[in-house]
Amino acid sequence: MILSRIVAAILPASPAPLRTMKKLVISALCLCLAASLPVAAVDLHGSLTQGGMAWGQVAPGAVVSLDGETVKVGPDGHFVIGFAREAVASHTLTVTRAGKTESQTLTVAARDFDIERVNGLPPKTVTPPPEWAARRKTETARVARGRALNSDALDWLAGFVRPAEGRFSGFYGSQRILNGEPRSPHYGLDIAGPTGTPIVAPAGGVVTLAAPDFLLEGGIVIIDHGFGVTSTLFHMNTVDVKEGDRVEQGARIGTIGATGRASGPHVDWRINIGSLRLDPQLLLEKDDGKDKK
Repeated sequence: MILSRIVAAILPASPAPLRTMKKLVISALCLCLAASLPVAAVDLHGSLTQGGMAWGQVAPGAVVSLDGETVKVGPDGHFVIGFAREAVASHTLTVTRAGKTESQTLTVAARDFDIERVNGLPPKTVTPPPEWAARRKTETARVARGRALNSDALDWLAGFVRPAEGRFSGFYGSQRILNGEPRSPHYGLDIAGPTGTPIVAPAGGVVTLAAPDFLLEGGIVIIDHGFGVTSTLFHMNTVDVKEGDRVEQGARIGTIGATGRASGPHVDWRINIGSLRLDPQLLLEKDDGKDKK
């Protein structure tokens, strides 16, 4: 309204050509005003820590980047980011809107991770035999495809529940020494329970992988929660869903087992954003798994 009055004073009521010019002047002034407005710092939720996931919301159409890498922004401005197990302390979040860019520094807390020794595993599951190579290549490719979606679904925003009852028996970030041989860090949350214990969807989404017999993972299910966020569940005794199924949070998807490379019945739950591996336990509020039998 104020802009219209200013332009009217400059270009009073006039024939059509001048009225068109008036509209163009108003549009130009609006764009200049929008570009001059500051881009507010983003209010983030979640965990700014190694293995943590954080999320926020910006104006629709804004461009968000983390350390120079563009982040998916949904139609309503939602976005989600994560930090690797080895993430450094300082990261830069940048938001660009209407030609205006604002950056803020994110400080990511460091964590101490445990060393975990697992003995008694069949030797071929610790050091897979050469004849497994072709099958493992196929299986890992299927896992990569299962985590490759980047839909606008917001199931991840509704939060997560533990996928099974039981005690936490293995933790994200711990380095495992299998039969005396050091291995890469563990990237899941293990929940131990009797074979046949129900496993439920930690959050709603679409099943992108369901298989009963992967060599190392055993029974495996991947659920896409949107924005590249996925849950992967290993060592299932039964897989009760199929690829393409839509599951709601808390819906049964299978049962706990000891299939694949497992020293006892449990489910290994993993959270990813694409190929970035995050800590599922950080998404479970005030649940340390110690009171579950």
